Amino acid sequence: MVNLLHLRTLMEVTRLGSFAAAAAQLGYTASAVSQQMAALERDTGVELFQRSARSVVPTEAAVTMTRHASKVLTDVEALMAAASRTNDSPAQELRLGIFPSLATYVLPEILRNDRWNGLGIELRVSVAEPAQTIQGLRSGGELDVALVYQVGQSGLAWPHSLERQWIGDDDFRVVLPASWKIREDAEIEAAHLSDMPWIVHHPGTSDALVIERLFASCNLHPRVVAYSDDFHASLEMTAAGLGASLVPELALRNRPSGVVVLDVPDIRLARNVFALLINEKRTAQVQLFTQLLADTLRETSGRSGLHPLKTAPVKGPQRRR
Repeated sequence: MVNLLHLRTLMEVTRLGSFAAAAAQLGYTASAVSQQMAALERDTGVELFQRSARSVVPTEAAVTMTRHASKVLTDVEALMAAASRTNDSPAQELRLGIFPSLATYVLPEILRNDRWNGLGIELRVSVAEPAQTIQGLRSGGELDVALVYQVGQSGLAWPHSLERQWIGDDDFRVVLPASWKIREDAEIEAAHLSDMPWIVHHPGTSDALVIERLFASCNLHPRVVAYSDDFHASLEMTAAGLGASLVPELALRNRPSGVVVLDVPDIRLARNVFALLINEKRTAQVQLFTQLLADTLRETSGRSGLHPLKTAPVKGPQRRR
């Protein structure tokens, strides 16, 4: 029998190309991931990876298995959810903590999905930033699941008793006022944007510190004209010509006219989205909900309207003083 947990891990190793990267996403150690993949190879009788001292390369068998694993996992979870319900049983209540952009652009897509109606879940939603949401898990039962994000290795912390499940990534993008006359998706070096007016996070937050270090590492020294932790406000100010900003793709679902999105290869940063789960409340319905959430986030990113980051490089714009 194939362990379904091993299939889920296989999907992440194949996607990321690394045991260590998959372990970081799933909340395991690299050794645990390696052991799971070795067990899956024994169970299936096929070699899944070509291993070397520096890398693991998926074999054709691994790619084929990964292609079918998502549907298998979803079907099994749907089966478990259906088996756990009867016509006479009350709906399961799920008390969900979720951060604003995920609640705005992803959760409504789930609620309109036919798959959602078969889960038998009565949803109770609390929309708040991750630190506040985690408090709802700490304080003794206000929430069952917390959907949070982490930027880099920022200082977000949660109880060790919770299980962390990776949902997806929300990539940051550099946006400029269209009035600056830089074409959409132009590829440009970060240093060329130095000393230009920028709208940035309030200093002192963990996210701001990660971004500051990233900017410094690529010799980008912004001239700050505004501080904003509200991405929608940042986008509107950018559209009005105040300055450049760095915003996640989810926020760009509500993209105002008057902004262009750049490809800045030096700036590769994402919000890693996780579900924090209480083990004893991790039912089949909850598992299917988190899988549906991951699928919807991936589909939503695909419908963002942004072009792939593959364009010809251009010279930097004239610096605005």
